[in-house]
Formats: sequence, C-alpha cells, structure tokens
Amino acid sequence: MNVAVTANKGLPAAASQNRAWERFKRNRLALISLFIIGGLIVLALLAPVIAPFDPAEQNLLQKLKPPSKEHWFGTDDLGRDLLSRVLYGARGSLSVGIFAVVFNVLIGVVVGATAGYYGGKIDGILMRFTDIMLSFPQKFVLITVVTILKPSLLNIIAVLIVFGWMSKARLLRGQILSVKNREFVDAARTIGMSDFRIIFRHILPNALAPVIVSATLQVGGMILTESTLSFLGLGIQPPTASWGNLLQSAQSLTIMTKAPWYPFIPGFMIFLTIMCFNFIGDGLRTAFDSR
Repeated sequence: MNVAVTANKGLPAAASQNRAWERFKRNRLALISLFIIGGLIVLALLAPVIAPFDPAEQNLLQKLKPPSKEHWFGTDDLGRDLLSRVLYGARGSLSVGIFAVVFNVLIGVVVGATAGYYGGKIDGILMRFTDIMLSFPQKFVLITVVTILKPSLLNIIAVLIVFGWMSKARLLRGQILSVKNREFVDAARTIGMSDFRIIFRHILPNALAPVIVSATLQVGGMILTESTLSFLGLGIQPPTASWGNLLQSAQSLTIMTKAPWYPFIPGFMIFLTIMCFNFIGDGLRTAFDSR
C-alpha cells in the first residue's frame, strides 16, 4: 500500500512529479540550460574519443596560435591544443561539482532525515554536530587541507564533501518536521510499516524538492571553488587539465595581450556552466512550487 502524497497538493507522488516536470519544461531558459549541461557532460565523458589532440602534447613551434581549422580554440603557451585541454578540463571541473554535491546530498539526507524524524536527543546531538561543522570557514579549511596534503582532484572532492553537507541536513530536517505528522505518515505507522520504509518511501518524496533545488545551485559554487583553487595553484595540478588551471596558465599580461582567446575560452566555460546550473535551479524552484 503506497500512501505517499505530495505535502502541498495531496496528489500521488508520481503525479506531482509529472506536474513538476511539465512546469519545468515550460521554462525555456531552464530547459535549454539542462540540454547544455547534458551536452557538456557527454563531451567530458567522450573527451578521449573526440579530442583532436593529446591534451599534454607540446609543440613550442605552435604556441599561442589563434583559432584555426587545425586548432579550433587555438593553442596555449606550450603549443598544446586548447580545445582538447578544455574537453579534458571539463572532466575535472564537472567531476568536482557533481560528485561533491551528490555525496553532500546523501550525507545531508541521512543526517537531516534521522534528526527530523526521531527528534529528541538524536535531533539535538546531530544538529549540534552540524552547527559545529558549520562554524568552520569552508574555504579557509579547504585551502589549509589542500596545502598540507598534495593538491589533487580526490583531495578537493573529499574536503568539499566533509564540509559541504550541513546546509542540506538542516534544510531537510525542517522539511521532515513539517511532513512527519501528516495523515499519510500516520496511516503508514498504523499499518505497521518500519521507520526506514516510512522515511525513504513516504516522507522523503514529499520533502526532497527544496534539497534538490539547493543541490543544483550548489554545483555551480563547487565548480567555482575548484576553479579558484586551481587558479591559485592549489587545485588540479598540471599537466592534468581543468578550467581553473587553464586560466592560471593564461594569467600573464603578455599572454592576455597577445592571445586574448586563451583566457577567454576557459573563463567562458566556467561562466556558462555556473549560469546554466543556476538557471536549472531556478527552473526547479518554480516547478516544485505548488502555487
């Protein structure tokens, strides 16, 4: 027996999701952004197949060449094909944003759902721990940890996971508190369902919408954080490409004057990706709003 309904409209969860998707599709800007992000993910996954050159292959005789038929995005200061490095760089930048946020949501769901559903001492302990974690300045801790450890993709993702789940936990806890005493939850308890099944089958489908919106918006922030670290030399290390370290290698005034396309292209990719995730988040916020 499935008694799950939406918290706001009293409809079956599947029907509510269908209506949310219909509302999302009417937001053209969000829908276009979704296709752009999907395309970037596909390009990143297929980079080894579609990249025209080895991203680490140097040719000093071809350095800082403008865009051409041979090198669509031109070449960098070491003669490497910029299109190939942008494609491979998408793998690192998108990996940080997507994987960090996915694990943030998973941890936030477990902590927030447990605290909100059981309440009492469990709620107090989990929320005080969450408050302690929130008291750490994330970017300062991130820079410190990455400086102490060897800068790498895994270290960046790990720190972003450890210090990025708290807002999701607090947000979900509030949603759980507003849903757990509704009639359909009482009905599930009455027929003897386990707490695990009640939480994950009946409460979460009616409480996750704000968390999904928040997570979508957070992806752009994670990508910007990785790009900032890589720009400072504390992120993904060359010769492995990321959009941030492409910008870092193009920061010379001489390069920016002689080859303005070099810093523009990775900078535009960062801007486009963050903007698209923000538009998707805004679209989801509107789609999930029952009003």
